[in-house]
Amino acid sequence: MSIYDLIVIGAGPGGYVAAERAGALGKRVLLIEKAEMGGVCTNWGCIPTKSLLNSAKHLVHAQESSKYGVHCGDVTFELSEAMAWKDEVVQTLRSGITFLMKKHNVEVVAGEAVCIDRNHVAVGETVYECTNLIIATGSSPFVPPIPGVENELVMTSKQILSIDRIPRKLAVIGGGVIGMEFGSLFSSIGSEVTVIEMMPEILPMMDGEFAKLMRREMKKITCKTSCRVEEILPDGLVYTDKKGKRQQLEADAVLLSVGRRPNTGGLKELGLDIDRTGVVVDQYMRTNLPGVYAIGDVNGRSLLAHSASRMADVAISHMFGTPQQMRYHAIPWAIYTLPEAAGCGMTEEDAKKNGHRVISASAQMRSNGRFLAEHGKRAGGLCKVVADADSRVILGIHLLGAVSSEMIHSASVIIESELRIQDVQEIVFPHPSVSEIIKDVCFEL
Repeated sequence: MSIYDLIVIGAGPGGYVAAERAGALGKRVLLIEKAEMGGVCTNWGCIPTKSLLNSAKHLVHAQESSKYGVHCGDVTFELSEAMAWKDEVVQTLRSGITFLMKKHNVEVVAGEAVCIDRNHVAVGETVYECTNLIIATGSSPFVPPIPGVENELVMTSKQILSIDRIPRKLAVIGGGVIGMEFGSLFSSIGSEVTVIEMMPEILPMMDGEFAKLMRREMKKITCKTSCRVEEILPDGLVYTDKKGKRQQLEADAVLLSVGRRPNTGGLKELGLDIDRTGVVVDQYMRTNLPGVYAIGDVNGRSLLAHSASRMADVAISHMFGTPQQMRYHAIPWAIYTLPEAAGCGMTEEDAKKNGHRVISASAQMRSNGRFLAEHGKRAGGLCKVVADADSRVILGIHLLGAVSSEMIHSASVIIESELRIQDVQEIVFPHPSVSEIIKDVCFEL
């Protein structure tokens, strides 16, 4: 058997994109996946959560539609039907990935890969040889050593996606992106949700002003910050509040969402350099072993699906074409809660810590005509632009409000291109569109 130009371990948004790109170049590629095509993102992460959140948002919009002149009558939510919709979406995308692999002549093997050395990978009794190897094994939910964590009411983000009932009281341990998205979902469909976060504020990567506004807008969720969970009980949990007092919280379901850890099992034996965040890589996704690359969550650099896909492009371009580099400063993030939030680049606090003389400006989303027409003057939302006072280069753009996730790519282009305030002021945005808010804020600087 001839040698593969590339073997990819893991078929998530990093692995399958890398295989697709290399296959499109006419390379002989083998993709190995032990679970389902699409990895966590397609099967137990991005896609199923957004499918269920969409169902929840339809419910909320129907409940609130009378203020727009639309009267729906008695609106109900059927969890089993929402789950069926989620499963249909996941299966469709999974099939689409399989089609892409066939289209680009990528061979796919189902099973667990074992790295023998940097040029040989075994699946069962079969050994495959390659010139280049990409490790895209992803990450798994971190389960903290909390007493009682083995109780039946405790679930990870993967397990809760198969829940067959709406919890009466849901306790969420961790106020990051995953915790707040599930909190938004279940609070919208009828659960009493309490989020317990160790940090002084939820969503620590978010601009502080935005995090406070997010908490205020998510009125159905109780957020307990600066609190530490001490024990999980059969009917809830015990936590220490910000004053150091022990408190008990009743719950019939507990979601663990305190972060993820890279799947590096078996990789250290290969000789890879691994630190506390994951496999160590350079700007081209190269590891310390020649011909071996690591992309996505397994390297711990940016635990986002679109980061993994970009890392795939960078790795493939370095292997077979003109080298590109990862530039993490322009990677956008988005939270698909109700309301949505998104950001790209530095917060005002980050920019000051990095030595910039900062100027910033903000505007309420309801000052935008399209946003006002569709959401009303009571809807909360904000746009903030952060720039360097001397060069006037834009350093960060932050959004809170409906469709934020669909606008943030423009911020990525602005920051990647190092556009100045005056450059954005000259761009023609369609009217009416919510995206105009970015240009309007630039005129406030």
